[in-house]
Amino acid sequence: MYLPPAFRVDDEEALYRFVDENSFATVVTHNEGEMIASHLPVLLDRAGPSLLIHLARPNPQVAHLEAGAETLCIFHGPHAYVSPSWYATAPAVPTWNYAAVHAYGKPSALEDDGKTLAMLGAMVARYEAGRARPWTFDPGLDWNRQMLRGIRAFSIAVTRLEGKFKMSQNRSAEDRVGVIRELSGSGSQMDRQVAELVQAANSKRGA
Repeated sequence: MYLPPAFRVDDEEALYRFVDENSFATVVTHNEGEMIASHLPVLLDRAGPSLLIHLARPNPQVAHLEAGAETLCIFHGPHAYVSPSWYATAPAVPTWNYAAVHAYGKPSALEDDGKTLAMLGAMVARYEAGRARPWTFDPGLDWNRQMLRGIRAFSIAVTRLEGKFKMSQNRSAEDRVGVIRELSGSGSQMDRQVAELVQAANSKRGA
C-alpha cells in the first residue's frame, strides 16, 4: 500500500484495534499465477498475533491457503468524498478520505476439530455480543460437528501490518475545519464517522 508519511499509522495497538472493529475483510491470495479474493469475517487472536478465518471447502482459495501462499487481509474503515469547495485554499482538487489496514501473513490449516470449533464459538460470541437474544453456539451438538465437513479453517500468522488513515492531514488547519464542518453535517453516517476521524487527526496536530 502506498504510504505517504502524513497518512501512515505505525501504532500497532491502534492498528489491531482497527482490525478488531472492522473485522469483515477482503482476503487475497496469489498462487501459481492465480489471484483469488474472498470476503470473510476475521477473528483477531492477539496472542499470535494471528487472524482466524474459515471458508467453504469448495472455495478454490482453500488450495492457495493450504499451499501456504502469502495472504493479504484488507480491513476497510469509513471513507468519504472530499470536495475542494470545502477548502479555504484554492486551487484544489477533489479527493477521498479513508482508513484501511493491510495485514500480511502465512496461513496454516487448523487440522484439529476442537480448535476449529473453538474458533467458531469465539467468532459467534464476538458477533452475538450485545444482542437482546444472542444465539449460542454449542460445539457439542452433532449437527455443528457435521457442519465442520463443509468448511476449512486457517490461522494466518501476521508478518507485516500497514495502516493508512488519510484524513486531510496534508491540508491546512482552515481546510480541515471545512472538511469537518461539511462531513459532520452530512446525512450519511459514514461521512460523519470520517468527520470524527478528521477531527481526531486535527487534534493530534494541535489545530
